[in-house]
Amino acid sequence: MADTELGLRVITLGTAGGPRWWGSGQPIRRTGIATAIAVGDVFYLVDCGHGVGRRLNEAGLGMQNLRMVFLTHLHSDHTIDLASLAIFGLYEMVGRTGGPVRVLGPGDRGMLPPVSSRAVVPPHPVAPHCPTPGTRRMFETLVAAHATDLNDRVLDGLRPSPRDLFAAEDIVVPAASGYHPNDNPTPPMEPFEIYRDELVTVTAVLVEHPPIAPAFGFRFETASGSVTISGDTAPTANMVRLARDTDLLLHEAIDFDFVERQYAGRDDEGSRASRDHHYKSHTSVRDAARIATEAGARRLALHHLVPGTAPEAVWRAGADQFDGEFILPDDLDVISLHPVPAPV
Repeated sequence: MADTELGLRVITLGTAGGPRWWGSGQPIRRTGIATAIAVGDVFYLVDCGHGVGRRLNEAGLGMQNLRMVFLTHLHSDHTIDLASLAIFGLYEMVGRTGGPVRVLGPGDRGMLPPVSSRAVVPPHPVAPHCPTPGTRRMFETLVAAHATDLNDRVLDGLRPSPRDLFAAEDIVVPAASGYHPNDNPTPPMEPFEIYRDELVTVTAVLVEHPPIAPAFGFRFETASGSVTISGDTAPTANMVRLARDTDLLLHEAIDFDFVERQYAGRDDEGSRASRDHHYKSHTSVRDAARIATEAGARRLALHHLVPGTAPEAVWRAGADQFDGEFILPDDLDVISLHPVPAPV
């Protein structure tokens, strides 16, 4: 049993978004997106961006205390270090073979997304035999891809297999929601429960991050308060529902001025399609502040920052639209939410 007197802590392990190494010729300040929700001496991990294993080590979070992994969606900047977590982590998790860590994330999309209207010649999909694997299939494939290494360690070193230490599962979207990956990827919905133990209850909603589907936002409810994580999303009413009266909303944010600079003067279809994606799939600081205000969130923290090299002033401009406490965390910052006193 965790020491719940320690309360609820959010450790922003990695705060940059996008499949990029931000910064050239200088130390990387913000690593890939990953967040730890710590309750007492155990923690839950949301997303596995680049550098997550190193950041966990730097934060002093031992893998033996990892209870669950949640994936908001299956874009590479949220999943790229899932394999390293499972393979390097096995050295710290030898005693966990009887109680594997569950990895819970989106299921198979079921069909390819539509081709961009910018395409002159329709591109060929990758891995047409299995073009949209969900969390379970992705994890199995990642383990299989490292079979040469793992079989050396399992057979010669008598190490456990990652399959004994991790159990990947797909989140099932409620059938009554009307969800369809292409026709209705973000239907209006109330949060639905995806996980519960003696410390937390986790609920989810579908968020709007085309073309990927499903994509989720998560809310962690504990005796010490609540934390809501947007995942990647354009502004959506589902996030307002999920974050209603939350103690802390961690919301993604993008600098659209950066987007304009990035694609200025480029008229090839790839650049135009990428620009389209950013506008239809992400949230400005002002819109994140608006969502937090509408939800009645007590605190707003921005993460999944694009670009990961922008100065603080970029993110603070527009945050004045939110009247509550505003937080701009760095990697490895700790946000503490203390236990709520029992009513008299």
